[in-house]
Amino acid sequence: MKKPLSVLLSLALVVTMAAGCSSGTTTSSGDSDVIKIGVFEPLTGANAAGGELEVEGVELANKLRPEVLGKKVELVIADNKSDKAEATTAAARLIEKDKVVAILGSWGSSLSIAAGDVVKTNQIPAVALSATNPQVTAGNDYYFRVCFLDPFQGTVMANYASKKLNAKKVAIIQEVSNDYSVGLAKFFTDSFVKLTGDPNAIVATGNYNTGDQDFNGILTNIKAANPDAIFAPGNFTESALIIKQARALGITAPFIGGDTWETNEFITVGGADVEGAVMSTFFDDTNPLTEAGKTFVAEYKKAYPDRENIAAVTALGYDGYMMTLDAIERAGSADPVAIRDALAATKDFEGATGMITIDANGDATKNEAIIKTVKDGKFTYMDSVTID
Repeated sequence: MKKPLSVLLSLALVVTMAAGCSSGTTTSSGDSDVIKIGVFEPLTGANAAGGELEVEGVELANKLRPEVLGKKVELVIADNKSDKAEATTAAARLIEKDKVVAILGSWGSSLSIAAGDVVKTNQIPAVALSATNPQVTAGNDYYFRVCFLDPFQGTVMANYASKKLNAKKVAIIQEVSNDYSVGLAKFFTDSFVKLTGDPNAIVATGNYNTGDQDFNGILTNIKAANPDAIFAPGNFTESALIIKQARALGITAPFIGGDTWETNEFITVGGADVEGAVMSTFFDDTNPLTEAGKTFVAEYKKAYPDRENIAAVTALGYDGYMMTLDAIERAGSADPVAIRDALAATKDFEGATGMITIDANGDATKNEAIIKTVKDGKFTYMDSVTID
C-alpha cells in the first residue's frame, strides 16, 4: 500500500532528528586507522605565547607516542584566537568537522570555560592543561584537567606573602575580563585575610581589562596605599607592563603572581624591571618530581637543544596528551564516552608534573606547587611548596 507523502516526510524527519541528536560517539574514528585528538589553543591574539608553549608539549608527546590501540594518533590543532566566542567555535569545529574523539586545551581558563557546553553537549571529553579556574570542570562530566586549581595556588601565594615576605598589607591588581585573574585574586584574598586575621589586609584593588597598556591611574592609588606586596595575577604582557610602570612611579614593593607569568614574553616585555618577580607554577626542569618528568626533560632537550628553560605549561601539554592516550588504552576503544569514563577513573598516572589521580570533579588531585623568580633574566627555581 502506498503511504501518504505526509507520512514519508514525517518518517524522514524522525530519522534526521535522531541522527542530529546522537551523542558524540558518532564522531569516533575508532573504525579507521587514525584516531584524531583535537588541540584548541590561542595561537594568535593576546594569549598566543601561552598557547604555543602548550602545543609544544602536546606535539612532543605525540612524537614520542604516535600510536595507541595499533592506530596512528593525528593531532588536529585549532586556533581559538585568544577569544571566548572563537573558543566555542573552534571546539565545535573540531567535533563536527574534524571528528575528534577528545580535545586538549585551552591555555586560559576563560577560553576553556567558553568551550565547556560544547564538549558536554556533544559528549566529547576535554582535558584542560593549565586552566586553573574551578569553573572549567564544575558541573561538567566531560571536562578534566592535569594541573592544580586556583584555590590551592591562591593559598600558596598568600602563604608566600605572609610567611616569606612578612607582608601585613597587600594590594591586588586583577584583569577583570579574565576569569583566571579574578578567581585567583579572590582565592588569594580569602587566604591572606585568614592568615593575617585582618579583614582590612587588602589595602587597595586595581581593575583593568585585557589589552590595556596604561596602568598609571591604578598604580598611583596603590602607591598611596603603601602595600608590603602587590599580587597581580593576569596575562603575561599586561603584568609585565604593570610592573614596569610601577617601578617608573617609584613603587618598590615586591610583585607576586601566578602561573601565567612563566612565558618568555613576561621577561622580554618587562626587562630588568621584572627581576625579582615571584610566581607559582607547575613544574621545574631542574627538579623533576617523577621518572616521567626526567624522561620529558631529556626528550625536550633533544628536540630543542637551544632552549634554556622548559615552560611548566609545556610539561602540562605533554601530560595531557599522555594521560589521554593512557585512558584510550585502558578503555580499549576510541569511543569518546568510553574515553571519558576512563579519564574519570584515572588513578596514580605518572606524569611529568607529578602523579595524577582524577577526583569526582574531574580535577587532578595535586598539592604541590613550584615557586620561581626572575633572576638574571631567567625563570629560576626557588622552592617546592606542599599544602594539604
